[in-house]
Amino acid sequence: MIYTAQVGNVMYLEKALEDKKLEHGNLSLKNSLDEQTPVTVIRGCESSDGKSKTYVYNEPHGKLDFKFQLDRIPGQLELVWKQVKSKKFEVQEGLCVTDISQGKEPMPKCVVNTIDDEKPPPFTYITSVIYLDWLCLSLPSGCDCIIGCSDSGKCACAVKNGGEIPFNQNGAIIEAKPLLYECGPSCRCPSTCHNRVSQKGTKFQLEIFKIETRGWGVRSLNFIILGSFVCEYIGELLKEKETEERTGNDEYLFDIGNNYNDSSLWDGLSTLFQTHIWHLYENIGRFINHSCTPNLYAQNILFDHDDRRIPHIMLFSAENILPLLELTYHYNYMIDPVRDSNGNIRKKECFYGSHECSGRLY
Repeated sequence: MIYTAQVGNVMYLEKALEDKKLEHGNLSLKNSLDEQTPVTVIRGCESSDGKSKTYVYNEPHGKLDFKFQLDRIPGQLELVWKQVKSKKFEVQEGLCVTDISQGKEPMPKCVVNTIDDEKPPPFTYITSVIYLDWLCLSLPSGCDCIIGCSDSGKCACAVKNGGEIPFNQNGAIIEAKPLLYECGPSCRCPSTCHNRVSQKGTKFQLEIFKIETRGWGVRSLNFIILGSFVCEYIGELLKEKETEERTGNDEYLFDIGNNYNDSSLWDGLSTLFQTHIWHLYENIGRFINHSCTPNLYAQNILFDHDDRRIPHIMLFSAENILPLLELTYHYNYMIDPVRDSNGNIRKKECFYGSHECSGRLY
């Protein structure tokens, strides 16, 4: 596929045609080439016989011309082309639920099943964590940055994060840490502050889809850049005793302390709290599968309260993720520590099948 790059002054017919310059769209593609960043083709047409596809941008003008060859990335799904050329009024193949959030999310979360006629089991879709009744959460102290936050000793939130804002201007996380602080309701900075990222929700079009070997999974219809926020893992916050009462169900528990390496804070915490995703209360994060070679990771973040024992579990991309590839993260289970009420070791197989797969979740 050959892309004929952007031209300078073709709209001004009274002027002599100029050579193309390495700027704007041309420079963008050059930078993508240098940084090995994938680009997405968004416009094109089929040939009259339907046997080939042609992508038309600009006619060549002037003497100097920039052309870029676009190659399909190995493993890239052909379905991407179908998504590109599909029209809004067309019904997506296998669509069985138009919006599983029932309008609770800014963007619909559809469910696609091209395998069989199954639909996800009924549940209550929630958009915030259900906390224990006896927990009294207080608002955190905020910064006084009126225009926006910066990496300086004057920003209280930057100080909490070790003297720097953990996100760049595009909202990508700079460095994963045990715990990060975003600006919250007590801060004076505007909603556009680049230290307000995960609290705004996902900006990607996510959908649930059926996988023949692993049940339900989640994928994005958009390209996800390394370090981007994808979604929050939301469920009920339970004590261990309440958790044991539900062990007869096929469920997944996220130990909120298991991804936090501050041992002074988390010693003994896993026996007190667990975030529990079950068939009653959940969000789209419940459908993201485990993988021993994941493309997402869990980042603990605080912004709306100051209880460091129960941070929000935010999922960020660990790499560049192509559209329609399954989103996965490591559940962080250890082999053999999960036991039933009788003390017997519980085992759950892992079906992801990556080259580093241990064969078991726990």
